[in-house]
Amino acid sequence: MDTMQARIADLRKHVSGYWADRALAQLDFADRLSAVRERRYDGVVEAAAALLDAAVRDEGAVTKPVCQAVESALAVAGPDAKALRIVCVSHAHIDMNWLWGYPETVAVTLDTFRTILRLMEEYPDFTYAQSQASVYRIVEEQDPALLQEIARRVREGRWEVTASTWVETDKNMPSGESLARHILYTKRYFQDLFGLDPDSLDLDYEPDTFGHSANVPEILARGGVRHYYHNRGYDGHVLYRWQSPSGRQVVVYRDPYWYNATIDATIAAPVPAFCAEHGLDTALKVYGVGDHGGGPTRRDLERLIDMNAWPVFPTLQFGTYAEFFRAVDRIADRLPVVDHELNFIFTGCYTTQTRIKAGNRIAEARMNEAEAFSAAATDAGVSYPAKAYADAWERILFNHFHDILPGSGITETREYAMGQFQQTLAAANT
Repeated sequence: MDTMQARIADLRKHVSGYWADRALAQLDFADRLSAVRERRYDGVVEAAAALLDAAVRDEGAVTKPVCQAVESALAVAGPDAKALRIVCVSHAHIDMNWLWGYPETVAVTLDTFRTILRLMEEYPDFTYAQSQASVYRIVEEQDPALLQEIARRVREGRWEVTASTWVETDKNMPSGESLARHILYTKRYFQDLFGLDPDSLDLDYEPDTFGHSANVPEILARGGVRHYYHNRGYDGHVLYRWQSPSGRQVVVYRDPYWYNATIDATIAAPVPAFCAEHGLDTALKVYGVGDHGGGPTRRDLERLIDMNAWPVFPTLQFGTYAEFFRAVDRIADRLPVVDHELNFIFTGCYTTQTRIKAGNRIAEARMNEAEAFSAAATDAGVSYPAKAYADAWERILFNHFHDILPGSGITETREYAMGQFQQTLAAANT
């Protein structure tokens, strides 16, 4: 830690509260901005730090006038600060049948989406992103009126569909055919449900997936998916091109700050270095309560609106993943290439709950056989049971969720999966 960063850390030990946090966050940002701008703001940073030192020494607090004096001292850095942008994307991580059964998964989904729609009424600039076709299927089946409200927000561009897979799936154990079916069924579903162009569903959003096969980029690229978001399985580059053995690639953002997050004044600190390293003026902040749903809070939204008005801070905007990746695509050819699997995390998940794993493999194989024989039988005038097979595949895909197939759920999780397995085999055997 350099001298100024050490001073800022020491000041944070002695003062707190809104005005202190605001002043220190802007001082910290200006110092980090100066570090990537040939130290051009070191003088004003030193002057602003001296003001804070004096306030702590003489008053033991940072008041509004002190904060305003700090902002005035740093004002010359304001234009460069505002030229950097953070696209703030809210989401809710909804685990399918993790530490609860399917009835609670349904309740969590509906409660979360009702909350998001209320927030959209209150905050007209607020945007939201939601992955997993399975949660939209839940709403379609359980609350059609709610689905119509979501559809309206999708048409407005305020609700971003970030699903190109049926669930946030495990990427090691499903067959290649299954991973392709995730893309096929999900894109087809949203084309029918919301009228979305299948080509617009080009993000595979897998924040919590425990491992990633080396062939995932191959399947994604062939399915028209160009972007990938993840957290686990790799600790190298934040932005990179992930390349399969065939040479096909997807552009990846590995979020080093995790997907379950709240909004506070620390979100700007990494931005100058990130933007300077990659030749960008745009960074990404993902926020929202997760695992058991929930999403962003009013406090998050109020803080974003307030901090955007701070004069020596980046521009904060409610946005979408599509906006961020559009910026990244402009520099994609300069990104490093990673050409291997992204593994392993929680290796016990590849050996536990073997009944779920065996059921999945049997179901995948039986469905392939059933479809092949049914297709051949059409020559003899036998009708092809397309709807029954599509429903069966949805059950298989649902059970690929990263807390179901890996076996990291509870008894209710396993029993629901085995029930789905029986229904799938009924369709295949028939």
